[in-house]
Parts: sequence; C-alpha cells; structure tokens
Amino acid sequence: SLYPIAVLIDELRNEDVQLRLNSIKKLSTIALALGVERTRTELIPFLTDTIYDEDEVLLALAEQLGNFTPLVGGPEYVHCLLPPLESLATVEETVVRDKAVESLRNISQQHSPADLEQHFVPLVKRLASGDWFTSRTSACGLFSVCYPRVGGTVRVELRNHFRNLCQDDTPMVRRAAASKLGEFAKIVELDCIKSDLIPMWANLA
Repeated sequence: SLYPIAVLIDELRNEDVQLRLNSIKKLSTIALALGVERTRTELIPFLTDTIYDEDEVLLALAEQLGNFTPLVGGPEYVHCLLPPLESLATVEETVVRDKAVESLRNISQQHSPADLEQHFVPLVKRLASGDWFTSRTSACGLFSVCYPRVGGTVRVELRNHFRNLCQDDTPMVRRAAASKLGEFAKIVELDCIKSDLIPMWANLA
C-alpha cells in the first residue's frame, strides 16, 4: 500500500536522525513500491539532492546504493546510481567515502563496456581531478575496476590520472594512490608497468 511508503518518504526528510536512518535502511522497500521508473526519475534524484546529512545516515545510504541495481531496472540503468555515489565519495568522513567507493566498485561490474566508458570513467576522472583531496583520495580505489574493460585511448588517460595522483600535493592522496598501486599493477600491461608504474613507485618511495 502507498500509505507506509508516504510515511517512509516523509521520514527521509524528518529532523530526527534516527527516523531518517530507519527510512534509509528501508530504501529497497520504497524503491520496490515506487517501481523502477519512479525510482530512477524521482527517488535517486531526491537522494542525490539530500546528501547533506549525519555521517551514519550517509554511511547507510552508501551501503544501500551498492545493491540497488535491480531496483533501478538492472544493468542497463545502473549508471543512474552514479550521481549520489559520486557525491558520497567526496564527503569529509572517511568511512562514508570508503563505503561509497566499495559500492562504486560493485556496480562498476554491472556496467557494459560501452556504459563504463560513457558514464563510469568520466566519474573517475572527475573525482581524480576534484578540488577537494577527499574526491582525489576516493578516485584511487576506482582505477583497477574499470581499466581492464576500456579501450587503449581511455587506458592512457587513466594511467595519466593515476600518475598525477601519485604526485599529488596532498600526502593523504599520495598515500591512497600508493595503497592502490599494487592492485593497479596487476591489471596494467607489462610494458606500461615498466614505462609508467615503476616511475610512479619511485616517486612515492
């Protein structure tokens, strides 16, 4: 019935943090009741616009969105989950960012190669060149999940972005890049490891 759904949606706007948290944890129920089209056109934009909340609410939201693909209509529409997760990947609280990155890594696998290049890679580039160190830190965890499935030109761009992160002015960003360098090296072509990744490693050492 629509009544409980209206209540849950009202609770998403409630001043009481606990009520908002309860409603976020029932997001899949709201989405099922709305159906895939209204979830895409109404619920996801609403959630994207309300990413100014307590950390525990944002953490629950980042976790929920990682499992939302069936609720927006499957892999064909999975890219509509990127805007709220991109915003969550830039917030100040580390645990929220980490959960957003984990969810982004999950849903990256549900993108077709074409959608990955059209929607996911631009998100990685935006985060990697963001003004705030938080977004650049989050970007470091996303290269290895999209690199193997994109074309040669895009791979060059991704390696260049990763190199920039290894040379970032902010120590936290360099540390994040260093922690993901091994993971990235496993999926990069051997000649690129010699020409690109070993110099990056030398810079970080």
